[in-house]
Amino acid sequence: MGLVTPNPGTIFWMVIIFGIVLFILRKFAWKPILYALKDREESIANALNSAEEAKKEVAGLKAENEKIMAEARREKEIILKEAKELKDKIIAEAKQKANLETQKAVESARIQIQNEKTSAINDIKNQVAELSVMIAEKLIKKELGNKPEQEKLLDGLIDGIKMN
Repeated sequence: MGLVTPNPGTIFWMVIIFGIVLFILRKFAWKPILYALKDREESIANALNSAEEAKKEVAGLKAENEKIMAEARREKEIILKEAKELKDKIIAEAKQKANLETQKAVESARIQIQNEKTSAINDIKNQVAELSVMIAEKLIKKELGNKPEQEKLLDGLIDGIKMN
């Protein structure tokens, strides 16, 4: 039981040794330990402040990023709208140009048909005139011997020419 019961001499020496150790620690180690703890506390506080500032900065950058994205979406929509309008305008112009070219082609065909019709009519008139001249020539040769009939025929021809 001697180990469990405290001996007054041992207690005395333990208190003295504890006091010496406490004095040495207080004299030489206490201030550096407190300074180290204080420095550690300040560095942790600075790190927390930096983290908070970084968090705020990230939030600001995120908001700015969202703003930039929204602006980019708006610009994209504007560009797409302008492209669609340009496409519609080009299509309308192409349709209008095709209509004009079609009308020009139809008008050109009409003019060509009219010219060919006029040419055909002129050819027919020339052939009729040639036939008429040939018939008249044959009639004149047949009737050449009778002078009063020739004058009558000439008067009739002259009247017929004036009517046309």
